[in-house]
Amino acid sequence: MTYQLKPIGLIRTPYSTLDECPRNIEESGPVCRVIVNTEFKDALSGLDPGHRILILYWMDQASFSELILPSRKTGERKGIFALRTPQRPNPIGIAKVPIESIDGNCIYVKGLDCLDKTPLIDIKPTRRPS
Repeated sequence: MTYQLKPIGLIRTPYSTLDECPRNIEESGPVCRVIVNTEFKDALSGLDPGHRILILYWMDQASFSELILPSRKTGERKGIFALRTPQRPNPIGIAKVPIESIDGNCIYVKGLDCLDKTPLIDIKPTRRPS
């Protein structure tokens, strides 16, 4: 079976190499831009600053070769499904972050853990803020 994903935009971060990326989401990290292709701009209606969203992205520069890898944090060898490594059969990344602001087709968030120009797959809301 073959599946196709259509990127809906891209993510701009300050990271050009995996070594520069944080090991996980850092909500106090730098501002990142989630840029939705203009054809999907209207789909952002209903999202507001303060709302938490799930951002799904395709780690397009990742490779897959091993099932067991060392943790970048501890060095302990673990299965890839126990790590946030981009090295996996389907390199899908996910981040749960609050929206800082929205400007047109651009959502500003903080502290993503992906490389600059990572393809955006989807955005999903989590619960509304209280």
